[in-house]
Amino acid sequence: METLVKPVYIKAPKDDIYKKIQAEVKQNILGDKVIYRHNIAKAVAYLLMFLISYCSILIFGNNILLLFLFYVLSGISMILIFVNAFHDAAHGALFRNKKLNHIFCYVLELFGSNNFVWRKRHLMLHHPYPNIPNWDVDIKQSDIVRVFPNSKFLPMHKYQHIYMWFLYPFYTLNWIFVRDFKDFFGTKDNYLKRVLEIPKIEYYKLFAAKLFNLFYMIAVPALVLQEQHWYTILLAWLVMHLVASSFGVVALLSTHADEEAHFPEPDEGGHMKNTWFMHQLEVTKDFSADSNFANLLFGGFTHHVAHHLFPGVAHTYYPKITKIIRRYAKEYHLPYRCYPFYSAMRSHFRLLKNNASENNLFKKGEL
Repeated sequence: METLVKPVYIKAPKDDIYKKIQAEVKQNILGDKVIYRHNIAKAVAYLLMFLISYCSILIFGNNILLLFLFYVLSGISMILIFVNAFHDAAHGALFRNKKLNHIFCYVLELFGSNNFVWRKRHLMLHHPYPNIPNWDVDIKQSDIVRVFPNSKFLPMHKYQHIYMWFLYPFYTLNWIFVRDFKDFFGTKDNYLKRVLEIPKIEYYKLFAAKLFNLFYMIAVPALVLQEQHWYTILLAWLVMHLVASSFGVVALLSTHADEEAHFPEPDEGGHMKNTWFMHQLEVTKDFSADSNFANLLFGGFTHHVAHHLFPGVAHTYYPKITKIIRRYAKEYHLPYRCYPFYSAMRSHFRLLKNNASENNLFKKGEL
């Protein structure tokens, strides 16, 4: 793999606006312990929702309607745990105790993935370098879709704005059974291994987590539910993933990749044209940030600008932090953006459509 120079941002000036925002957030918001406890309560509630849904599969699953219902609820609660509790724990923001955050991250193994590699990929590549080609592997995960306008164009990309909506429901299945193995064993475009050497123990954990997940999610119900055929249970498990992916993709697509998205590249020396703060604002947006219901479901993803500026802070603080960001954005004409989720999804479709041709406007830079 080619060696790439690590991107370097412009040094922030002494009077940087971000420093003012930081000071105000620390003084007026972070001391509220009630907000912190709300975060813990959400984590416990969603984890209980998953466990109750799974137990209900084993108790009521001989009724085929209840079988599918509780598999679907298991999938939805899985996404709720991921975007709220696990995401915070991965950033060291769920508990004040570092060890407790580390332990909670193993919930990802419960879902069949590997928390070590996910955390490293997210914290070492996405957060420092969001939307930067060849560095942000959370944005580009496969050649099947062309999100970065400078990515290699393939003939199939002409139809990506159509076929991707049929593939997104397979997101969690792809994550567990394709993407994880690509991170561990892939040699082509494996940007993660430029910055990380995966410990051998994680390879064992990778296979153990997947086998355990398949065992308790498919084999155990097949053994317990005597009135259900194994293929019915397998179908319910598949529907669980399809629904979970469709539910979670709202958060995953609505924060960085839209028709107005910026994908800035460093020069040959790795130098970026913005400070870290301005880069984060430029490439990140909120969706449905004023909706309490959306905040309840999607946690730090609705207030994603606040998350990128304060990644080590629990997401339940973000609604108040966002108010401060908006005030400074208005006063200093900063590029803060927030859309309703349906507008964000529509804008993502337009991004796919714009990048569906080899010589798109974003690449040519001219009308």
